[in-house]
Amino acid sequence: MAQFLQNIQSIQNALAPASCPAASCYASRASRNASRKASRLWGVLACAFFTLFMLGCEEIEEPKPWIRVERPQMLFTDTTLLDSYDKGVLNWRLKTAYLERWADKEIVTVRPVFVDIYDSIGERVAFLRADSGSLDMKFTYVYAYGHVYALTPKGASVRADSLLWNKKDNLVRTASYVRVVSEDGDVLQGVGFESDAQFDNWKILSNVTGIFQDAAKRMKDEDKRQAEAERLNNPPSSSSQAAPTAKPVSSASKNPVPSPKPVPQTNAQNNVQSNTPSGTRPNAGAAPRTLLVKPKSGAAK
Repeated sequence: MAQFLQNIQSIQNALAPASCPAASCYASRASRNASRKASRLWGVLACAFFTLFMLGCEEIEEPKPWIRVERPQMLFTDTTLLDSYDKGVLNWRLKTAYLERWADKEIVTVRPVFVDIYDSIGERVAFLRADSGSLDMKFTYVYAYGHVYALTPKGASVRADSLLWNKKDNLVRTASYVRVVSEDGDVLQGVGFESDAQFDNWKILSNVTGIFQDAAKRMKDEDKRQAEAERLNNPPSSSSQAAPTAKPVSSASKNPVPSPKPVPQTNAQNNVQSNTPSGTRPNAGAAPRTLLVKPKSGAAK
């Protein structure tokens, strides 16, 4: 209680600085500063204790182990062009929007696939597209798969599940189902396909079926062309074209002798039996021989 009254007295002395001596004023200010510092210290300690209490209540998570994520060595997610040359002449150009290559592999994966195919003079002659594709870094092969569509120089279209181009023999092959629509509108389909790199010459390997436009008319036209080709390849010989020579007419043919008319035989003569042996001819001067005449069966005696 005495301490409380002393504190009130010190506050009153602080409010009337003019009436208090200098030493008492200095002491009151020092006490006020000390009390402020003490209150600040208690506040800091209270905050620290509260923080430690809250941290102690939280669950401590264990550090997760490092997970190694493999990433491709080469990755392009924008329009990318790949060109293949043969003796300085552009063979084909591949265009894609996504390309990746892994460090431990020589395979490049692309999607989608757009390929322009060129001839020996650098003219674009064919086109191919697919959902995805793969090739090696040396461009020894290109494998396109997923809704493959190709357009040949003559206007025929090829659809297949996959197509494989091999640089060694410069051929395009597939063992899958294939459907070809020719430039004349004919539809051919089967299993297996083989073509040159420019799709100029192609064939379906097995189980071939087709739908042909105007088949009868085209068969007649083909027969006419074959006949014309045979006529041009095998012209008629000169001996067959020569006029026939006139045969000489003999004197006998000029005045022909009329041949004797045959004498009609009677019924009796038909039943005549000759006594002359077979194979012999009777002499002209010999006496006539007797002939026996047999009547017909059923005749009156």
